[in-house]
Amino acid sequence: MTTPSRERHVEGIDVSQSSIGDLLGEVASDLSTLMRQEVELAKAELRQEASKAGKAAGMFGGAGLAGYMVLLFLSFALWAGLANVLDGGWAALIVAAVWALIGAVLFTVARGKAREVRGLRQTAETVREVPDALKGR
Repeated sequence: MTTPSRERHVEGIDVSQSSIGDLLGEVASDLSTLMRQEVELAKAELRQEASKAGKAAGMFGGAGLAGYMVLLFLSFALWAGLANVLDGGWAALIVAAVWALIGAVLFTVARGKAREVRGLRQTAETVREVPDALKGR
């Protein structure tokens, strides 16, 4: 008869007669189940978040279209306003030149920002260190 201090109980199951291989097999099975459940939870959360992000993206698209329409009609209004002072062709040319200038400035700023992009340096660095860390270096 074993003493209560030497008996091992896991959730009401006597494991004192189990081999280490059996116990390790159970642990591996439990870890596998846990990982599967965590992956399923992550998938479910990702689906929910992707749905929210998709709806937000659609609304941003609608806002962008509305903004475009506002700019379009403001441009027409400016054109019509200038046409009261100038010939209609010259008024259209002035509005087009203003938009060309705005586009050139935005392009120049965007090109400068794009040149600042250097990729995922820290991630690439840490990924290169993973094999050495696994080897114990």
